[in-house]
Amino acid sequence: MRQSRHVGKTLREVPKDTQTAAHALMLRAGYIRQLSAGVYTYLPLLHRTLNKISQIVREEMAAAGSEELLMPALQSQELWVESGRWERYTAVDGIMFAFKDRRGSTACLGPTHEEVVTDILRQEIKSYKDLPRNVFQIQTKFRDEIRPRFGLMRAREFIMKDAYSFDPDEAGLEAAYEAMRLAYHRICRRIGFQYRAVEADSGAIGGSGSQEFMVLADTGEDVILFCDRCDFAANQEQASSRLEEFPQDAEMRPMEAALGEGLIGVEPLAKFLEIPVWKTTKTLLYDSGGQMVAVMVRGDCDVNEVKVANHLGGAPLRLAAPERIREMTGAEVGYAGPIGLPAGVRILADRYVDGRVNFECGANRTNYHNINVNFGRDLPRPEFGDFKLARQGDQCPRCAGRLQAARGIEVGHIFKLGTKYSEAMSCRYLDAQGQSRPVIMGCYGIGVSRMAAACIEQNHDDRGIIWPPQIAPYHVHLIGLNLEDPVVREGAESIYQRLQQERIEVLFDDRPLRAGEKFSDADLIGLPARITVSKRTLEKGQVEFKRRAEGQAVQVGLDEAIERIRQMCAASTDS
Repeated sequence: MRQSRHVGKTLREVPKDTQTAAHALMLRAGYIRQLSAGVYTYLPLLHRTLNKISQIVREEMAAAGSEELLMPALQSQELWVESGRWERYTAVDGIMFAFKDRRGSTACLGPTHEEVVTDILRQEIKSYKDLPRNVFQIQTKFRDEIRPRFGLMRAREFIMKDAYSFDPDEAGLEAAYEAMRLAYHRICRRIGFQYRAVEADSGAIGGSGSQEFMVLADTGEDVILFCDRCDFAANQEQASSRLEEFPQDAEMRPMEAALGEGLIGVEPLAKFLEIPVWKTTKTLLYDSGGQMVAVMVRGDCDVNEVKVANHLGGAPLRLAAPERIREMTGAEVGYAGPIGLPAGVRILADRYVDGRVNFECGANRTNYHNINVNFGRDLPRPEFGDFKLARQGDQCPRCAGRLQAARGIEVGHIFKLGTKYSEAMSCRYLDAQGQSRPVIMGCYGIGVSRMAAACIEQNHDDRGIIWPPQIAPYHVHLIGLNLEDPVVREGAESIYQRLQQERIEVLFDDRPLRAGEKFSDADLIGLPARITVSKRTLEKGQVEFKRRAEGQAVQVGLDEAIERIRQMCAASTDS
């Protein structure tokens, strides 16, 4: 491709409102242009990269036994009502683009395709002889993000690969899930990611279990926790951990209210009361779909709102407004406690709140705290569960190790759906005994456009992008210097034709610009290799060859430069 005809000019200034390196570099290097908030045009360079990522995904999906199809992006409301998800995606989470067509029918742009694929397969599957089945597509998805940000990381329109498995039993689901898990590992390795597969929350998709594939990056939206000794790794929303437990008082003391004016925060409170922080208690009040809920955790912990919401059946969870807290407790924010709350308030407590003798909690009176509180005597035992947020430094839930933390970008998510959709939508089959049974499903997603952005987050420097060869838009950037000289132009044109004949993907900078501008653009665009042609190199019968990831340029013959490019591409394929 001649750069003089290329669509996608580079920008000298960093665009406003860019919060990540990938977002800024994609705009500056001419990979994307914003049409509206969270909506982007994929310009030719990025389109080539997306096609390469998609090809890797296609190859690994086929190797895992999945068959490609393409489902409509336009979906009917009836399917979503049938599955029971319409209300959550429209009224609760609000991420659905829903509208009425000219006939008055309500439709939506698909944020995901569980309903559509279940509808398709329930027409195909009649008996156990029709199972298993596994299909995938690569398609544009639409989600009305309230705060689209970070460029392609959280966009309202994006490219996704979604696959779905249909099996007669749990053993079949396990086999399909494992095949997809291994395929995802191969995809991440082929692209060259530094990544981790972690346990995850299934969220609105549902199901009995899931794993996320997280590309490690400081700009990642998610926190992942992993053990420094064993292979435990989980998204912080899903992670469990163990806390240090301490010897308890031998006897219960009388409960009393202690005046601690203005003491909000567990550290100053514990110091004032002369107790350890683990004896203090945080009680947070939430509204869960109209049900008021109080959640207790140890003072040295925070509430894991995802786990609380899951325990409550998935209803949206919001911290109670200050005026509602005052109405319920009679106190200002910061003094809520479990004793004396109005009837009907559901009280949950993390399991590490239990087992303490003579602990502290809010007194539901401004500036007052109850001390020497004990379950069974001063208040009934609440519902216990794992409601604390696991953190770096906690003990691993599986071994004696400690949890470490890193930030990650979710690029893939695999789910064991079970019968969530097949039961609701009557996707059933007759077994060998003629009994009707629900199909067991799995679902497996990869963010194709997000993968491109995640790759840049891991592969860039202060000059620009550093593409790995396997997904770079072109393999080599051919730079012609002083092309107004007929000898140089003829030599550069000859090398351009030779590279194409050798089936090397090349972007030829044939623009009438100064050397500095061309080199700056080459670094910004970030192709894996650069070949520079000038009058000086032609006089020597050589070219200047440079790997983008390396600092030193060398002069070599064209044949050797071609061999180096081939070795570079072969090494990336082997990885």
